[in-house]
Amino acid sequence: MTDHAADLIILEPAEMALPHAELGEGPHWDAATQTLYWVDIPAGRIHRRDADGAHMSWDVGLPVGAVVPRETGGLCFAAGNGFYVLDPETGAAQELAAAPGLPGTRMNDGACDRAGRFYAGSMDNDEAPGRGTFYRLDPDRNVTEVFAGVGISNGVGWSPDDRLMYYIDSLAYRVDVLDYDPQTGQMGERRPFARLGSGGTVPDGLAVDAEGGVWVAVWGGGVIQRYDADGGLSGVVRLPAAFVTSCAFGGPELDQLFITTAAGPGRSAGALFTCPAGVKGIPAHRYRG
Repeated sequence: MTDHAADLIILEPAEMALPHAELGEGPHWDAATQTLYWVDIPAGRIHRRDADGAHMSWDVGLPVGAVVPRETGGLCFAAGNGFYVLDPETGAAQELAAAPGLPGTRMNDGACDRAGRFYAGSMDNDEAPGRGTFYRLDPDRNVTEVFAGVGISNGVGWSPDDRLMYYIDSLAYRVDVLDYDPQTGQMGERRPFARLGSGGTVPDGLAVDAEGGVWVAVWGGGVIQRYDADGGLSGVVRLPAAFVTSCAFGGPELDQLFITTAAGPGRSAGALFTCPAGVKGIPAHRYRG
């Protein structure tokens, strides 16, 4: 990144030659295999782009909110009202653990911490406020309710030293930060880190870079906004799609930004994009169950 992060403005990243999504979400870069994963939520599809550029996808039969590789093989994903595993060789999926939310809700975005705990939250199918729940799936398959009363549970990430967790409830119009113990998974109280959006423009997914910057996808805003470690706006990525859903760092040097979008206004709505970030990201982690 430049010496002055506030100078960072990246205009219109490159659209990747991949299928457009109805609601693309949850990009995840697996550094060990140089593979990019993402989901199309209402289509119930998990997508993969291999290191050689080959694309493959699987229909899991449920609205799928997030996917991560599994340390013991295959994939783990949050979908419907629980956590599931997928065998990419056969396409077979089975429930790993239930996340008993309220009727009419479904799982949404999620990510794993360094210890391999899988955090993911839910939302109401009609986006009614206060009906979602944020969960933790531990490696022993135990599911814990972290907090309830969520609007739309979205982006999850950690600071470079793992001592802070960042979390987005889209309907709260802010990114929250919590003190985090990477050994135990215990966390402190939520407090505002950055406020953004209004009306139908809300924060969605997020990614954290190696300098502690937090990159936030702005649904309805057509942008990714970078906030420095103190919560100040320090950069913008502009996209030809209004509904920007999430982002992830990847590439051989972890200095590329991959961005998912949804169908809607904009000439490339629903496309997956990439651009140089100017800074390295933090490696994403696998589920260790």
